[in-house]
Amino acid sequence: MRLLPGDAALSRRVADLVHGYLADLPDGPVWRPPRFAPSAVPLAGTPADAVLDEIAERVMPHPFGNGHPRFFAWVNSPPHPLGVAADAIAAAMNPSVAGGDHAAVHVEREVVRWFAELAGFPPGAGGLLVSGGSTATLTAFAVARHRAAARAGIDVRARGLQGHDRPFVLYLGAEGHGSARKAAELLGLGSEHVRIVPGRGEPGRDAAAGHRLDPAALDRMLASEAGIPVAVMATAGTVNTGEIDDLAAIADVCAAHGVWLHVDASYGGPAVLLLDRFADARAGLARADSVSLDPHKWLYAPVDAGLVLLRDPSLARDAFSLVPPYLRAEGDPWFSEYGFEQTRPFRALKVWALLKHLGVAGYRALIEHDLAVAAHLAAAVARDSNLELLAHGLSVVCFRVAGSDELNRQVLAAVQASGRAYLAGTTVDGAFALRACVVNPATTTADADALLSAVRAALPS
Repeated sequence: MRLLPGDAALSRRVADLVHGYLADLPDGPVWRPPRFAPSAVPLAGTPADAVLDEIAERVMPHPFGNGHPRFFAWVNSPPHPLGVAADAIAAAMNPSVAGGDHAAVHVEREVVRWFAELAGFPPGAGGLLVSGGSTATLTAFAVARHRAAARAGIDVRARGLQGHDRPFVLYLGAEGHGSARKAAELLGLGSEHVRIVPGRGEPGRDAAAGHRLDPAALDRMLASEAGIPVAVMATAGTVNTGEIDDLAAIADVCAAHGVWLHVDASYGGPAVLLLDRFADARAGLARADSVSLDPHKWLYAPVDAGLVLLRDPSLARDAFSLVPPYLRAEGDPWFSEYGFEQTRPFRALKVWALLKHLGVAGYRALIEHDLAVAAHLAAAVARDSNLELLAHGLSVVCFRVAGSDELNRQVLAAVQASGRAYLAGTTVDGAFALRACVVNPATTTADADALLSAVRAALPS
């Protein structure tokens, strides 16, 4: 398809729309409800300018909200402008990164190698980019299931999980991400065979009781397991409270029982990989068999950009490769042999560009900023006699106003509707909580103070 004269003007207008959106975002409400009335299937075409007009009027004024500095709800960072630009370039190139010898394949290999080195994985480790942490976890568990089945003398690719006396089981902590349960169901293990390991608080931290997987409890459960353990999932940064499991102790338990260790570092991975204060956690993560990361979370890449790292990528090829003759090639195996996707988008370019631009030092500064704003918020909550701090890990702060769960739900709804700030709701130790997460370098301590002002303003007089 050749570039037409009008395409240059179209590109310039799109660039102007994107620039205006990003520049004006902090001055508008964090969220406003969309009014998107359904319309009939378009039978006749519409000029591109008219389509862009409609996008500008009906779509762009109603974002999710995560680009705004007072969006505190979930682990959804704003996209770095260079990531947006790189994503557009990747879309223009539009390759399928299943494999072959073209630039997109080499860029992805480099990104995987960089992250494997940052994680402390040995030479020869590998992985691939996927849609997000959920798919990364599913991919890792599929490889772990294949290895566990092979050790039990079962050809899971040929026979599946049919007719076996011993169930395949997964282990995770009480705050393990829900994607683990989805993966268990998709892989045929069943949610009944997901073992929840009790939590253990960190001594001296009142708000952390029960939020971290207890390695001693895991050891006891594995020792008495009658089924076939597939994997243990530890977490580096739970999305609920931001806690980091004792990865080194869990790695010791998994090594003693010969069980696959997967670390879900989708949220907290960047902090663990890059900051010296988390060196102990990083040393434990380096012993994992697989790790899931989400550059589209705390590395500010546009969605979607997930990553699964594998200590021994040949096991993934054993689990997934099914190459027909017309795709088989000499040289390096194709990425499609290591996961489920055959058609794979050029996810790596935005991650590669941002790492080139910011470097490790730049990312460290941005993440430290987010942690400092969260610490400011937690301290402000602790000083307010009308508020109760329930948990604070990484850049997550969970708190509540004095009163009932229903009152806190009303406060949450009022803050969200106000447009002044945006929080999420959650449950911490059985109590309904207001949950704030800072993953936006544009968020300041003044924004954190504005959030608390919005909470106070939402209280009934």
